[in-house]
Amino acid sequence: MGFERSNGSMSEIDVVKELARETLVIPTQAAYLDNFLWDRAKRLVRNVEHICQVPELGMTGTTIDRFCLTAATYFSDAGIAVRLKTNQAGMLSASDNNGDGVLDFSAQIVEEKLGEHIDGLRVRNISRVITESGNHFSKMPEAMILSDARNLDDMGTVGIFSEFRRYVVGGKSVSDLLPAWEKKIDYRYWQARLEKSFRFESVRKLAEQRLNTAEYFMNQLKIENNANDIAELLAGKL
Repeated sequence: MGFERSNGSMSEIDVVKELARETLVIPTQAAYLDNFLWDRAKRLVRNVEHICQVPELGMTGTTIDRFCLTAATYFSDAGIAVRLKTNQAGMLSASDNNGDGVLDFSAQIVEEKLGEHIDGLRVRNISRVITESGNHFSKMPEAMILSDARNLDDMGTVGIFSEFRRYVVGGKSVSDLLPAWEKKIDYRYWQARLEKSFRFESVRKLAEQRLNTAEYFMNQLKIENNANDIAELLAGKL
């Protein structure tokens, strides 16, 4: 795609957004466009914009390359999108982090998509932010912010929506989802994510709040799925 950059009609970040949208929006066999990953990218950008202002970063005086961080955020799920378009993704989730090399593949796509439009050094930095975001020991501030933004997106009701979507696409039901959720609770999956996945304490605390809300929702879903509230009504307990 050609962009009219010479007359200033599109800024560099506008170019990034447009190329990311084209990459992340997926045509379907039902002739509609699947906007799920594009919507997630925009949500992650909103997360990133706010995480850049957390107290931990303010106290250290860390300088953030906002352009490269934002561009990396827009493209961090590009690998999933391209695999979906070529029917190679299976049940890959946006929360798989770098499972099956998704982040590495996304970084490669950045170089292919942005190389003609953005300075080469910036493109390499964008790619590095994406790959480093999958490394929990990375000290790169942009990578740490992107990592927290992605992990935060998994923790609350938005994360539940994403799980629902995966189950629906796979032909599964609420009755399939609930045991999977309970297994994660039993094995302290979410607690481990809270303890190990976040680089900034303020974001971790917010993730914990979101998880509490998600647990309340899932408990209510279990009650309704099992008709326990109707049983209690008939027993005179409501």
